[in-house]
Amino acid sequence: MNDRFVGDVVQRCPGNPLVSLHDLPFRASDIWNAGVTEFDGDVLLLLTVETLQGHHQIYRAVGADGRNFVVDAEPFMAPLSGGRAGMYEGLGIRGPRITVLDGVYYLTYVAEGDHGLRLGLAKTSDFRSVERLGYISQVDVKGGALFPAKINGRYAVLKRPRPGASIWVSYSDDLEFWGDDDAVITPRGGYWDSTRVGVGMAPVLIDEGWLIIYYGEKVTSAGPLVRLGAAVLDRDDPSRVLARSNIPILSPREKYERIGNVPNVVFSCGGLLQDGQVHIYYGASDSCVCLGTADVRDIIDVCHEADPQEADTEAPAPTSGQSRS
Repeated sequence: MNDRFVGDVVQRCPGNPLVSLHDLPFRASDIWNAGVTEFDGDVLLLLTVETLQGHHQIYRAVGADGRNFVVDAEPFMAPLSGGRAGMYEGLGIRGPRITVLDGVYYLTYVAEGDHGLRLGLAKTSDFRSVERLGYISQVDVKGGALFPAKINGRYAVLKRPRPGASIWVSYSDDLEFWGDDDAVITPRGGYWDSTRVGVGMAPVLIDEGWLIIYYGEKVTSAGPLVRLGAAVLDRDDPSRVLARSNIPILSPREKYERIGNVPNVVFSCGGLLQDGQVHIYYGASDSCVCLGTADVRDIIDVCHEADPQEADTEAPAPTSGQSRS
């Protein structure tokens, strides 16, 4: 193993946490995680905020430097009430991922209602108004991220069905009807992601294929431990995993990552690729939003590192973790 990565591959921003309860212009219970994109020369976050009533809403935050953010006083997206939509969103919406596809900003989000969880899809052109496009999953599916390009002429989304513990890919011709599901990444016994896995930020297209940042959960004697890892998927068949990190690229180590509403959690819904670096905006202990950076090449190298278990036992490595969103 490369000695450079004895700690974490992802390096924390010295200003962490970037957004906490003290940065909100209103009272709230907690901050979870955020989708991110570049818009009008700024870095824009869509924050998941837990209200004092225990429901979740999505707020916009803007920062010119990607470090210092101003949070809006009113929600960008609030749960719908009344009618059928109220049944699906009555308990809140959360976990937005932002994907730019054909010049349109698409948002996937988790809707929670009396009947369980569903994956919602919306779009915006100005991040002032938003158009809901409907629900793109059956019940008990969460954590969806839309690919930023069509694959073999079709839209594609990564998601995590429950009560399963794996990441799947689904396809659509029209963003309305989805199917042809394939399993992508499953938990691995004995590894850092042995209990369940889930999609993080939207996939990033690199020379080798699709780079994804995902979270893995491992249940320990002290409780669940949620960390971030990475994988490279085939460009034309995302169900084919080309490489996968045998170690996490970011683990809860700092106080703000280990103590909070849900302890020992780092979880990402958004990131940016800038000048060969991935800027990962991640939620820490479901209580604040932080930033970590890493060279794309370093992340890819970790995905290709030899499996120490395979080296020790000469056994083939596995091929294929409660979650945040």
